[in-house]
Amino acid sequence: MQSFSASPSPHRPRLCVIELWGLGDVALAIPFLRIASRHAEVSLVAKLHAEPLLRRFCPEVELVPFAAPWTAHRGKYRVQQWPWRELRRLVRTLRQGNLAAAVSARQDPRDHALMALAGAGKRVGFPRAGSYLLLTDRLKPPVTPHRAAFWATLAAHFGWQPAASTPVTKQHSRRIVIHTGAAQPTRAWPASHYEQLATRLQIEGWQITLLDARTGDLDALIATLSTADRFIGNDSGPGHVAALLGVPTFTVFGAQLAANFLPVHPQAGWIDGTPCPHKPCHDYCRYPEPFCIRRLSVDDVWARLAPWLAAQSAP
Repeated sequence: MQSFSASPSPHRPRLCVIELWGLGDVALAIPFLRIASRHAEVSLVAKLHAEPLLRRFCPEVELVPFAAPWTAHRGKYRVQQWPWRELRRLVRTLRQGNLAAAVSARQDPRDHALMALAGAGKRVGFPRAGSYLLLTDRLKPPVTPHRAAFWATLAAHFGWQPAASTPVTKQHSRRIVIHTGAAQPTRAWPASHYEQLATRLQIEGWQITLLDARTGDLDALIATLSTADRFIGNDSGPGHVAALLGVPTFTVFGAQLAANFLPVHPQAGWIDGTPCPHKPCHDYCRYPEPFCIRRLSVDDVWARLAPWLAAQSAP
């Protein structure tokens, strides 16, 4: 087995990293990818939305694009309709890379099966439901449930030192980017509420850029976020990208918990959705609508947002 040293040798080991889910999930993996690329030739298996993030934050990482059928919101268990030809092509591509190791930060047997099919000599992950048989290095989940802690545990397993923390944006102006979009309704505070919030902020002297889910150009989104002094939005990918850029974020949570998915920034603020006995329920709601986030009023959010903004503006 090749060692994962920081050697500049052209014969560095090849490492496959698997993160098949959303934009925010890929953003949370970026610090690990940065560290790993110092020690290995890294390939990331992810959806195409990872490409702009890699180009901006770690261009040395190769993207192997794949939209895993089990990450679809609907119909994920219709196995007969899975793109089996594409899956075989992916496995063949990975096996040709002679992988020294493969890693996943998820307790997902499907990731672990893919790592085994790829022929990686070292398969590192967090086992669940018998998937320990597919892993060579079985890790205990971190005490902290946040997704970033799983990536940090993987880095520590390889003996890699954490990368320098994300630089904090120097706040010289009063520019706020508000993004009203989210991949699923359980994470979306009503756009009309954000519009009312934007009006209040403008009265307070803030310059507002209001974006929504139709902002499909990720390069343009990253460019816009990089001009912000603050970010406000849902529990969704843009907030995590803003944090990567060093922008303080304020997140409106609904079905999920801030402890699991708060953007990684030292000045991150948030408001939790109203209580629900089924939290965290991810992207599926047991009720006709996600009351946990829909019942948050503009006044509720303002009561948490206003002091957060004041604290960020203090010398």
